[in-house]
Amino acid sequence: MPSWGTVLGFIFGFLAFRVPGAILGAVVGYLFDKGYAQDFNQSGGFGRFFTSQDAVKQQAIFFHSLFASLGHLAKADGQVTEQEILIASRLMDDMKLHGDARKEAQQAFREGKERDFPIGDILKQLRESCHGRRDILQVFLEILIQAAFADGHLSRDEYQVLEKVAKPLGFVRRDLDYLIAIYEAEIRFRRQSRSQGQGQRRQTQSASGPTLEDAYTILGVSAGDDEKTIKRAYRKRMSEHHPDKLASKGLPEQAMEIAKSKAQDIQAAYELVKSRRGFK
Repeated sequence: MPSWGTVLGFIFGFLAFRVPGAILGAVVGYLFDKGYAQDFNQSGGFGRFFTSQDAVKQQAIFFHSLFASLGHLAKADGQVTEQEILIASRLMDDMKLHGDARKEAQQAFREGKERDFPIGDILKQLRESCHGRRDILQVFLEILIQAAFADGHLSRDEYQVLEKVAKPLGFVRRDLDYLIAIYEAEIRFRRQSRSQGQGQRRQTQSASGPTLEDAYTILGVSAGDDEKTIKRAYRKRMSEHHPDKLASKGLPEQAMEIAKSKAQDIQAAYELVKSRRGFK
């Protein structure tokens, strides 16, 4: 494979300064080939400026915004409890944040607790760094919703913080309420799954287990929708939470487990609807 940096450097150097220029151009071109252009699309070379560094910056903004928002959420009722600190720590564990990355997450959490913390500005920066990609921002908001429910319920103060977070990300109250309703349905699916795994058989329509209504909520459809509409909604929801697709758009690998869990819930909901409605 030709070393185009060397070749082009030689040609342009010769055209400009004849033999001395050709020699200098060849040397510069060789250094380009060796040090920068080995693989434009991989880590290293110019790729590190156009791809890797941009990704690192985006992920840093994502995590700083996430844990700062968690700190702001924890402070919603006026006092940060040990349980709320534990929730943030567990999320750091789940995301495998260690060393300097964990220290930065902890610092962001502390900053978010401050009364005058500029959460709106931080979240606008996040939205810009994600180029307004709604699926990435939705996963971000879903992580916060999950954290808010970690103690078993969502308080009014926590809801107000979630609303404050949602707005600069481009989500209106209706969107937030929809995501909250979905998460509540997902909780019931997960509880039922655990109880079945332990051999505790319950009625499918019991209050503690997943219902057909829960499944419709997770898929974003209604009982009156036909098979074609439900299948289209299922594919759309799976596409929104497909790990590979989200990774290609910049979702940090450490946050991917949230997307995988969501995808499993969507799949479970669709399987329930299929079995009840007799879909092929």
